[in-house]
Amino acid sequence: MRRDKTLLLTRAALAALLLGGSISIAQAKSPAPADLKKHGTSAADKYKPSLDVMKDMKVDQPGAKPGVPALSKAEFAKANKIYFQRCAGCHGVLRKGATGKALTTEITRKNGLEYLISFITHGSPAGMPNWGTSGDMSKQDINLMARYLLNEPPTPPEFGMAEVRKSWKVIVPVAKRPKKKMNKINIDNIFSVTLRDSGEVALIDGKSKKILQIIKTGYAVHISRISSSGRYLFVIGRDAKIVMIDLWMKTPGPVAEIKIGAEARSVETSKYKGYEDKYAIAGAYWPPQYVIMDGETLEPRKIVSTRGMTYDTQEYHPEPRVASILASHYKPEFLVTVKETGHILMVDYSDLKNLKVTDIEAERFLHDGGLDSTGRYFLVAANARHKVAVVDTKESKLVALIETGGVTPHPGRGANLIHPKFGPVWVTSHLGDETISLIGTDPVKHKKYAWKVVQTFEGQGGGSLFVKTHPKSKHLYVDSPLNPDAETASSIAVFKISDMAQKEPKYKVLPIGEWSGITEGVRRVVQGEFNMKGDEIWFSVWNGKAQESAIVIVDDKTLKLKHVIKDKRLITPTGKFNVYNTRKDIY
Repeated sequence: MRRDKTLLLTRAALAALLLGGSISIAQAKSPAPADLKKHGTSAADKYKPSLDVMKDMKVDQPGAKPGVPALSKAEFAKANKIYFQRCAGCHGVLRKGATGKALTTEITRKNGLEYLISFITHGSPAGMPNWGTSGDMSKQDINLMARYLLNEPPTPPEFGMAEVRKSWKVIVPVAKRPKKKMNKINIDNIFSVTLRDSGEVALIDGKSKKILQIIKTGYAVHISRISSSGRYLFVIGRDAKIVMIDLWMKTPGPVAEIKIGAEARSVETSKYKGYEDKYAIAGAYWPPQYVIMDGETLEPRKIVSTRGMTYDTQEYHPEPRVASILASHYKPEFLVTVKETGHILMVDYSDLKNLKVTDIEAERFLHDGGLDSTGRYFLVAANARHKVAVVDTKESKLVALIETGGVTPHPGRGANLIHPKFGPVWVTSHLGDETISLIGTDPVKHKKYAWKVVQTFEGQGGGSLFVKTHPKSKHLYVDSPLNPDAETASSIAVFKISDMAQKEPKYKVLPIGEWSGITEGVRRVVQGEFNMKGDEIWFSVWNGKAQESAIVIVDDKTLKLKHVIKDKRLITPTGKFNVYNTRKDIY
């Protein structure tokens, strides 16, 4: 299989860009000129995780050490802001390594100031961005960051129960909320659309295609999740703020909010029978912890740290971040994936006072994933290790670790379909190349194919973030918004499921960006989401904050343009979450 020639990113580079991976300066020599020609910043750099919501956090400046360049208060504040915006996602808040390597003073002082300046300026072919030669950082700022790295890192404040409770706010008490649905909206067909750069979500009616409400939320909402009953919508921003929205109100709006840390990305609600709507859970990047809350008020009930040992080398990790969280349908458990240590925690919420946690050793650098078509098996990508871990949520145990055959799998929640030869399969695309991998998920009727990559074929190219289908659809949709080629980034590849019997099924390209009518920007097309009926799929045309964006709706049967939603309030739309499909785990 060929590798996409347009996405010149190594495995380590992709880890640095999206997952927080990087290469340690202790591992690499100063880049040679020939290597520098191969390395440059890329489209994926726009999506890499930073901890920029922490950039203005007040931290104490560590005392100066003899022989180490001193920083003024103003210099320290500026360097700290740059570090959290551009470096902490890779190297960790404490500089002790996250998915990237450590930048502790034992390492940086050994290499020295001039080396640091050179490395920050030129980067490395293995993934360190070339901040200087790309023009993204000035010589003055590079010198500042080199001196900053020679000083001890500051320690951001923790976020314990006192701080969490202080942020908790019940906007509308339960007693004053509606006893029945007070609007005529089909709430199951509402789309919660992330407006990434405005700190809002748009609630859009799936039938009329009209914006029902724009609701202020946390900064850069990462996901929306729905309570089991479908009444409550939970959104969480990268600033760790959760907003709970009551869809039964005459005009849906916030009823509670809370902040569970300084940086976060995941929220979920209890779904097991008898516990519907009872609890919510959210996981933080900083501090590394998860918080269990009351499902109707967001009152914090329990905070659990995820600090601990890596599953493989058994080394202590000071800040293993909580990545995805999923609610089991088979037990009163939450599945909490811990990125840097490679553990999947099965958190039993039936008795919070005597909390029981089943710790599953999976693989390091866990990220996103979803359930198979039966809802029993959880498949989650260990991106930087190019694997998918499979967990049996009924038996609470690891089933398999699967090499996907591609570079840096990024499935979102994945896609479930019935393959004409292999039966039920779960699909992931890849950030690092054009590979689309299909994993067999039926250990009963298709046992010989279960938990194996049964087929790979090629999409448009690397830079893919999400795949999508629906039980009523005959198609698989694959985006590639981070591909450096603008035409590829603004279009979608569509495969007929019936064609997958062929070794290399062909795809049809849908020019979503062109259909939007927008003529400016790259028009990155991201994250298809089906409506409740499964007969149309919505795509975000994601432009810059000051540029026009849109949502393009495609008829799934004909693959033709059906509708374009444009509104000046649609600022950088990215993720879309249909209420019914999200709460029922249909993907």
